[in-house]
Amino acid sequence: MEQFLQQLNESQRDAVLYNEGPSLVIAGAGSGKTRVLTYKVAYLLKKGISPYNILALTFTNKAAKEMKSRIAAIVDEDTARRLWMGTFHSIFSRILRREAEKFGYRSDFTIYDAQDSKNLIKAIIKEKALDDKIYKPSFVQARISNAKNALITPSEYARDKELISADIFSKRESTCDIYSTYWNRCRTSGVMDFDDLLLYTYMLFNENSEIIERYRNQFRFILVDEYQDTNSVQHEIVRQLAADHHRVCVVGDDAQSIYSFRGANIGNILNFRETYPESKLFKLEQNYRSTKNIVNAANSLIEKNKEQIPKTVFSENAVGEKIRVISAYSDYEEGYNVAGRIAEMRMLHQYEHKDFAILYRTNAQSRIFEEALRKINIPYCIYGGLSFYQRKEIKDVIAYMRLITNPNDEEAFKRIINYPARGIGDTTLNKIISAASLHGVSLWDVISNPLGYNLNINSGTAKKLEGFQSLIRKFIEANATQNAYEVGGEIIRESGLVTELYADRTPEGLSRVQNIEELNNSLYEFASTRMEEGRQDIKLGDFLAEISLMTDQDTDKNENAGRVTMMTIHSAKGLEFKNVFVVGLEENLFPSERSNNNPKEIEEERRLFYVAITRAEENAILTYAKNRFRNGESLSCRPSRFIQDIDKKYLNTPGDSSFERPDTKIAPFESPVRRNNYPTGRETRTTPDLYTNPRKLSRMEEEKTAPATHQSIGNLSIGNTIQHERFGRGKVVGLTGENENAKATVEFDSFGKKQLLLKFAKFEVVK
Repeated sequence: MEQFLQQLNESQRDAVLYNEGPSLVIAGAGSGKTRVLTYKVAYLLKKGISPYNILALTFTNKAAKEMKSRIAAIVDEDTARRLWMGTFHSIFSRILRREAEKFGYRSDFTIYDAQDSKNLIKAIIKEKALDDKIYKPSFVQARISNAKNALITPSEYARDKELISADIFSKRESTCDIYSTYWNRCRTSGVMDFDDLLLYTYMLFNENSEIIERYRNQFRFILVDEYQDTNSVQHEIVRQLAADHHRVCVVGDDAQSIYSFRGANIGNILNFRETYPESKLFKLEQNYRSTKNIVNAANSLIEKNKEQIPKTVFSENAVGEKIRVISAYSDYEEGYNVAGRIAEMRMLHQYEHKDFAILYRTNAQSRIFEEALRKINIPYCIYGGLSFYQRKEIKDVIAYMRLITNPNDEEAFKRIINYPARGIGDTTLNKIISAASLHGVSLWDVISNPLGYNLNINSGTAKKLEGFQSLIRKFIEANATQNAYEVGGEIIRESGLVTELYADRTPEGLSRVQNIEELNNSLYEFASTRMEEGRQDIKLGDFLAEISLMTDQDTDKNENAGRVTMMTIHSAKGLEFKNVFVVGLEENLFPSERSNNNPKEIEEERRLFYVAITRAEENAILTYAKNRFRNGESLSCRPSRFIQDIDKKYLNTPGDSSFERPDTKIAPFESPVRRNNYPTGRETRTTPDLYTNPRKLSRMEEEKTAPATHQSIGNLSIGNTIQHERFGRGKVVGLTGENENAKATVEFDSFGKKQLLLKFAKFEVVK
């Protein structure tokens, strides 16, 4: 047996060695899934299988790159480089470029990212004079995406009575028309969106028997990573390719299926053995990441789900600390509790900032934690921010590149026709769009022949359009003979973009120039590396094809080094940290309020919580607030049912009765003076004339007027313990002022001493 296989445990080795038919590898969290895939490919190569005959599909370029690197270390770099290994979108894009003429596209088609797609949909809604409050572009975009992932083209959509009825019911009966227009505009522009890369691949294979037969013969072994995240069209394409030989191995964990909102279908992995009855099942159950307590707690949680493939994950690491559950009186206090606990753990255990992650259900929750971390000077970063290739100045340069590669690209055309400003305004652009729509041609076709398409413009505007067209044609000519780096440099120098940015001498402007320079570095690295490898694919179109398929994970450059990481739980999948805080664990927040009446959605929310806990190596800390400010009012909260789902022997829980508290809304707080004197809240009191018609004090009078001190005001006395909406529990140590200016000085447990104006203070007297 190959020596490298000795590094695998028995379950991993069994999964690697079986290659005679279909196999399902269920890989628990931290069980070495990537190692199995890597070694399986290496084993096939060592057995003499050509890299040309192996197809390995992943969900990020980063994962594919890491696997190739590991495989290269076992076999050799040249063999690893020739593997058909990459994301679904990158592999299928490669196939579609080869076969483009079969479905009416050019091989140099460009790819719309999500924002490009949304911009086009927004433009179509406006052109059709539809109300964008009803036809929200993001909603229509999601509707079209879901249709494509369900293999539904516009013509099939129009024939689907259920879909049409749903649109009529929601008063969006024009959705089908928007979809059809969007589909046709993409074809006219020679572009595809991400969903098209999957749908057109399926259609290509489904409608061309000789083509699917060729790829079936080529891909004799098919491996798929993260199979629980596949959608219907991805599942169908794999089934098409494996139809003859059934040598397909899928790896995943049904307990980590958390992307149904993106179209992922957990049924693909749950029903794999029905699709391939002869398949073998392998379970990777040893967790190498986390302590025994964390693993056992996660097991006790996920066993509550009905839809799953049973497995028992175990750890041989240290027992570790119990999972700590921390309650806070308010969401505000929760933020400061977490920040304080991080500071304490660093001091006691010498952890670094990078050893901590704060995970939340929604992005909106980050604000309070950001504020708390800043207050005590803890550096942090929010994972999943704007990636490099999504920054405006970068997208501007890339729009030039896209238009040069594909002059019919509508969104690229609209983005740069007047940037930098060249006197071609919205009125002219709208005339070009109308003419193109009327004649069924691209915007570039219209400005290439304005008279032929009856473009109603004056001679001055015509000259400006001619100047723009000449500039683009010059770049197109350069692109025919030069590599990506050379053409890119010419665009940056001669388009006027850098001149525009250099005029802005603010720090933000200089940062944008630096980003352009970094893009130039990227072009150089792309072209020089490929030239060193003797590759021919060094043109601008090849560069665009590569970067258009990058995800945020592929472009993040470890910007969180030395900082606490904050992110949504969805973003955390696949990552690990020594210490993980899972925050906001309250009913109607986590699980989400939207999932309450749907058992399947509750199970997905529970899987999401499972993913959160299993990111932790040494310590998992769960936090919740008893009161949370939402939608303009403070609401009483119950701890999440998911905390109750964990076996109590693995938890260190707070000593309060909040687990049993009903989910009720708190009335807006009143001044304790008013509340304590008038418990019904209906009586009125006499207000001195001083406050009915207040007299302005001069600065000298203000300085001379010292507030009176008191032992008590109303029913509030020095020594009372109060519970504040934001600051939590505290002791009253001083009372000053009169009537509307009455103030209390309170020593809070978590926030130190604060002074409260009783007229507006929001608290209750505890004792």
